[in-house]
Parts: sequence; structure tokens; C-alpha cells
Amino acid sequence: MKIEISNEYEKLDIDMIFNFLNVEARWCQGIPRATVEKALKNSLCFGAFFNGSQIGFARMVTDYATFGNLVDVFVLPEYRGQGVSKQLMLAIGEHPELQGLRRVMLATSDKQSMYAKYGFKSLGRPEIFMELFDADVYR
Repeated sequence: MKIEISNEYEKLDIDMIFNFLNVEARWCQGIPRATVEKALKNSLCFGAFFNGSQIGFARMVTDYATFGNLVDVFVLPEYRGQGVSKQLMLAIGEHPELQGLRRVMLATSDKQSMYAKYGFKSLGRPEIFMELFDADVYR
């Protein structure tokens, strides 16, 4: 399967991304479209395309110097298990603007083994991390 990975904002299928995040992604169901659009415009986005249609997505929230937070990684269900997420992760890891970051973080409830293949580990010092989290912000 020949996949193209692109960072071109203009190529992103905003409708597909919004529909997936709003309906299928358990981490942000109910997210408003305006919030998705603002997040995409203010992140480094990675679209995975097959035959011209977007089938996967990931975005990095970053300052391009010291820190990145990998979020909203997904592949449409009918394309899972075909190496699409691997190609997304390789593109993210090789992106020239993301080299030299001191810390890249992500949160996942069930894909730890997949991300471990790309060097992610459990927090080494979880006691130094804190968060402000509003689980109901989209309700």
C-alpha cells in the first residue's frame, strides 16, 4: 500500500478529521469544529493519504525548539494493520523541525507497546509532572 505523508495544511481533509475526533475518538468526543480547526492551524500536522484520500492523521503541538506533545494520532478503521501508523510515526520522527527537542510527550490509554517501538517510555519522574485537566470541556 503506497501511502503519502504530507504536512501541507491545504491537503488536510478537515471534515474527516473533525468527524473522527468528534464521534469516534474516545479522548475528545463532542469537540467543537471551531476548536479542531484552531488546533490544526496552531500545530504541525501530518496527514496520511492513500489514492488521494486522507486515511490517517497526527499532530504535534510544539515550540520547535525544546518541547513537543504528540496528539490526535489515528488511522481510519478500514486501514488499520497496514503500516499507516508506522509511516506516520516515522515521518514525525524524521521531520527536520522536530529534531533536537528535549522532550516529546504523548498520552495514550492503550497503545503503549506501539509507541514504545518509537522510543517512548513511561514517565521517568512522574512526580514532577502536573496537569490541569477538564474532562467535560466539550460537553
